[in-house]
Amino acid sequence: MRIKFFTTGGTIDKVYFDAKSEFEVGPPQVLEVVKEAHVTFEYDIESILRKDSLDMTDADRQLIRQRVERDPDTRIVITHGTDTMVQTAQALIGIAGKIIVLTGSMQPARFRVTDAVFNIGAAIGAVQSLSSGVYIVMNGQVFDPRRTRKNIERNCFEEVDAHR
Repeated sequence: MRIKFFTTGGTIDKVYFDAKSEFEVGPPQVLEVVKEAHVTFEYDIESILRKDSLDMTDADRQLIRQRVERDPDTRIVITHGTDTMVQTAQALIGIAGKIIVLTGSMQPARFRVTDAVFNIGAAIGAVQSLSSGVYIVMNGQVFDPRRTRKNIERNCFEEVDAHR
């Protein structure tokens, strides 16, 4: 079994730049997470973007879609910023024959207290057990991006009524 990881930036990859006293998107952190976990499956990691998701454009989402469509792997995990993760997931709907799971974190992976490691682990489990389609894995749950939103006040993802 092989999993392809695509990274796009977001909080999960943010690092502190002391010279500027601010956080910026740095190198992909998923490599460190899977190395430290001593995973035994084959994987490949490819960085597509290094952007905060609030800065992503429709052209960026189209680029992500093209890379996923062209990749020969069928199990795909995309690390992504949480603010526009739902929009990107929706832009990937309709890609046939692949299990695509988007995940991210509310705190940078380099923080001592972070949800990044848990979310990546949950995404790895989900991409191995779900059927073809596009999913969001956050907060210990698997979500359908057509019925999901980020609740900014509660700092979590939640299912929304599709009939609203």
